[in-house]
Amino acid sequence: MAAAAAAANITAVIYLSFNRVNPNSPTDLRPQQLQRSFSANILRTTRVCPVSSSSSPAIAVCNTLTKFRFGFPYRRISPRFRSARAAALPMFSENPVVGDVVASALTGGIALSLLRFWGEIAKMGVLDQKLNRKLVHVSIGLVFILCWPMFSSGNRGAVLAALIPGVNIIKVLLLGLGVYEDEATVKSMSRFGDHRELLKGPLYYATTITLACALCWRTSPIAIAAICNLCAGDGLADIMGRRFGSKKLPYNKNKSIVGSISMVVAGFLASIGYMHYFSTFGYVEESWQMAYRFFVVSLVAALVESHPISTELDDNLTVPLTSVLVGSFVF
Repeated sequence: MAAAAAAANITAVIYLSFNRVNPNSPTDLRPQQLQRSFSANILRTTRVCPVSSSSSPAIAVCNTLTKFRFGFPYRRISPRFRSARAAALPMFSENPVVGDVVASALTGGIALSLLRFWGEIAKMGVLDQKLNRKLVHVSIGLVFILCWPMFSSGNRGAVLAALIPGVNIIKVLLLGLGVYEDEATVKSMSRFGDHRELLKGPLYYATTITLACALCWRTSPIAIAAICNLCAGDGLADIMGRRFGSKKLPYNKNKSIVGSISMVVAGFLASIGYMHYFSTFGYVEESWQMAYRFFVVSLVAALVESHPISTELDDNLTVPLTSVLVGSFVF
């Protein structure tokens, strides 16, 4: 019995040491809970072991080899405490400032590399310019929010993460105003290669992601819905609509039935995917009710995107605004 208890304690220490590396774990293990749980398992298996109660060493061996459960018990963190616990330490260091700085540098490097990749693809003319633009539209925001768990959950983590698309706002403004030139970036973000186009859709796009990050952050399903419907939904709607959208909507000849359906499906599936992704870190609750609400937001966003007013304004503006507005009611 003593040997089994010692092994259980060693295993608990090893697990708890690992758990400190990732403070954003969705499990909430306590040393006392582990100790009670290991002891309870040993005592419970003692009753069912087919060895005489007089032979204690044999019982211990039997319990350890046949009935001892090595799965770690855990409980889900209450939503009230998720942010506080996750904010305790960022992923890379016990020093939260250092961890967030490392996360910012890594996330910024990933975003810059992806932008440069699509810029070079556009410059070489490998893809059609409109398709290349939409692939930038789809990928940048979705890859960016994949990096959110690297930051701490406090205000500092949200602000440092938001600075990355925030810097891109300044870059888009400078390019759009003609202050400096970057042919590859302009081609990858514009429809016709005109730098002034960046002052509309690309500027709205960067602003949406920045505000969703700074104000909502990763514990809010509204941020997930806004970014997923803007990136995956709106981006796939244009790609599918241009290729297969021969049948137009009766109230808007610039939009197709295939494009609108694709927007609903892509925005919804992306939202579900990120709901599951963030739920593994304990940031949001994964449930069928949540999935249904994401579908409502995606459906309404697609309806607004298909309306002629979105063509006159810009769907990079109307889609996220609709997602935030509807999301504030359903979530």
